[in-house]
Amino acid sequence: MASAAAEPVHVSIARRFAFPLSDGYDYITSLERWPEYWPNRIRLDPESRWSQPGDTARLTLRLLGRPTQLVMTLSRIVPYRLVEYTSEQRGLPTASHERHFAEDRGGFSYRIAVELERRSGLRRPFDRLVVRGAVERAGRTTLDNLERRFAELAAS
Repeated sequence: MASAAAEPVHVSIARRFAFPLSDGYDYITSLERWPEYWPNRIRLDPESRWSQPGDTARLTLRLLGRPTQLVMTLSRIVPYRLVEYTSEQRGLPTASHERHFAEDRGGFSYRIAVELERRSGLRRPFDRLVVRGAVERAGRTTLDNLERRFAELAAS
């Protein structure tokens, strides 16, 4: 039986928004909107595409206090329900991401789930403590920014 230390690192955060599901989904999945709500985003490569499996987006983010290139590859999309992709960044574990969308009491629920690859040695505690914390903070900030943007859009 595998030990708990050998398990991948999981992060899951969720929020409900009082905003129409179709509008929220379209907003969140639009490359043009990412700068409005994505924390620590420095630059999006203009060649990035994000609409069908195999599409890749290349971003530069401020992660753990330094600029880091993030390469995201879209693996599956179920419109208005699910977006799955992988991300790779130098020096950090590869991550599998899921974005779940569901109608919820006149609005929608949105859940971000991230699984960081299992790494060995000294990288394991670094991933479990430092990287996991950075992913959780970025996710919470993203949800806070989306909540603010959806309130602004609903008011206009």
